[in-house]
Amino acid sequence: MPPTPSEPAEDEPPSALHYAEQALVGALLLQPDQLLSVPGLLPEHFANSLHSAVFAAMRRLTPPAPDVHRARPIWPQAVQAAAATRAPGLDATYLNTLMAVCPQPDHAAAYAQMVRAEHLRRSLREHAMRLTQLCDDPTLPDPAMIVANQANALAVFLERAAPMWPHISGPMPKQAAPDADPPTPDALDDERLLLATAIAYPDTLVAWLHPEDLVLPLHQVIYRCVTAMAHRGDPIDPITVLWQAHQHAVFSGSDPAEVLDFLRRPVGSVEHWAERIHTRAVVAAARTAGRQITDLTHDSTHAPHHLLHAARRALAPLARIRARRHTPPPTAAPTAPRRPPALTTARVDRQRGRPPPAERAAASPAYPNRGPRPANPPGTSPPIPL
Repeated sequence: MPPTPSEPAEDEPPSALHYAEQALVGALLLQPDQLLSVPGLLPEHFANSLHSAVFAAMRRLTPPAPDVHRARPIWPQAVQAAAATRAPGLDATYLNTLMAVCPQPDHAAAYAQMVRAEHLRRSLREHAMRLTQLCDDPTLPDPAMIVANQANALAVFLERAAPMWPHISGPMPKQAAPDADPPTPDALDDERLLLATAIAYPDTLVAWLHPEDLVLPLHQVIYRCVTAMAHRGDPIDPITVLWQAHQHAVFSGSDPAEVLDFLRRPVGSVEHWAERIHTRAVVAAARTAGRQITDLTHDSTHAPHHLLHAARRALAPLARIRARRHTPPPTAAPTAPRRPPALTTARVDRQRGRPPPAERAAASPAYPNRGPRPANPPGTSPPIPL
């Protein structure tokens, strides 16, 4: 029978995890009360099916009292009988081997942490490999939606595992990004048709498609020129766009005549080609993230908290591309209401229908309601001559 993915082949030497699992099961056989020190450990955390069956049997049994366990070996016998249904080949000899290879039964909690760490690594690898497989499946009816659902499942797994492995500050091992796949002829055709149609109908450009979503650098620069020219309100046609792209020196190795030829052939709508290119960008970003995370899990220098942090960072570009598609386009910021002008004397006069002060002064004599000023008002004494 061929080995399962979680178990090494017969000609491969046992890994460090194999000895950690042996030490843990042996510690629990020697000291049943150590089960209390591994409360969160589950049978599926073990990579070896035999060790998983033994641990599952222990969880179903009630450990004996310490004095009874020291007097008679009833605990190993009960574990062997309970595990016989899942592991028919289990015998007392292997249980004795497990107890003999355990160096310190008191270190059961440390052994359990090793088992959990490797289970996290395997589970993360399975999620990432599943994501990569979906990206490479050409028969999917809705690739962007199916790939996004698997990416969401991977993100949920990372969030649930984070509390058990808190982040520890320190340098992280560096890893090179995997090489991108060469663009397919279909992808290049879609991008050429998008550019030609966007030049013919610049008013229909979509805000959720970015130049980075295109695979060819030449096409990225041309699309960036088209969007910038549309934003500025510049005249847009194949010649003006070609000239703007020429300013970026992107025609090294490309014939401007060939570029001008496909820029003059619009087909369909901008949204149709943008949707196809966006879907392809989502799948490509998911494929890159899946390969990065898979490579991370094969590197033993990455601790669990490093794996979780690096996996979230690998999924970030995919999350940004997906968020753009569902984010409404930016709108102009609301302008603050204008404050009313200050009420000057002239403005008050106009509101009340009165002429300006200068006109009033010219139209009426000085002191119009007053008579001649008396020399000596009544009730006052005449001025005293000096």
